[in-house]
Amino acid sequence: MNKVEIQSSEVNMSKEILNQLAPKGFIRAAINLSNFLLVTGKKTNGDPEGVSPDIALALSRELGVDLKLIPFGRPGELADAISDDIWDIGNIAVEPERAKTITFSSPYALIESTFIVRSNLNIKSFNDVDKPDIRIAVAERSAYDLWLTENVTKAKLVRAKSIDESFSVFEENNFEVLAGLRPKLIDELNKTKDCKILEESFTFIKQCIGFKPGNTEVEYFINGFIKKNIENGFVKNSMIQHGVFGKLTVPSQ
Repeated sequence: MNKVEIQSSEVNMSKEILNQLAPKGFIRAAINLSNFLLVTGKKTNGDPEGVSPDIALALSRELGVDLKLIPFGRPGELADAISDDIWDIGNIAVEPERAKTITFSSPYALIESTFIVRSNLNIKSFNDVDKPDIRIAVAERSAYDLWLTENVTKAKLVRAKSIDESFSVFEENNFEVLAGLRPKLIDELNKTKDCKILEESFTFIKQCIGFKPGNTEVEYFINGFIKKNIENGFVKNSMIQHGVFGKLTVPSQ
């Protein structure tokens, strides 16, 4: 397997950008370990590896500073730490609730979200899911949970502490619907009976770089960095290297 080659973004970098993104002389990148598509394993030193850490490494090299990965077990915990001076960038999905306290870049990866439903139910679309007698198991504070919270008006959302636990809640309680990322739901479908995955997606999760708000120069720099590394093939090559291309989608530019 070939090593992913880090490319320069060719975006102008001022001292202000460096001070904002690496105030301690190195960049602290928060990584959401629960996203199995973006974090696919661990290195021999215990650091997470995958597309999300690759993006963080590419940015640190663009800045010319060292990288320190800060792991979080759940995206909500990562988002909550924005005010604790624990991280300088946070690689998680953008959602309106998170965007109240975090500025997000344009996405570097997209993930399709949909539902597993019981086959005996006449459920073909999101409109069929959002009914008063429907219970939806979902991983709490995941990006798709935040989307469902904003958009579900009739069905009952039942939150579990993790993606794996949401499947257990769905299966053990014979819930009507399980929400999740399509690649994970394909795996979960083999663990249950008389269920199907909806063809329709209710949202696409946008994986982005988050950072402290209030600096348009930093925002412009990071968006330029992402645009360049999508166009030069770095993001796609990282997905291929980690075996997730096709499960993750590269955004069009």
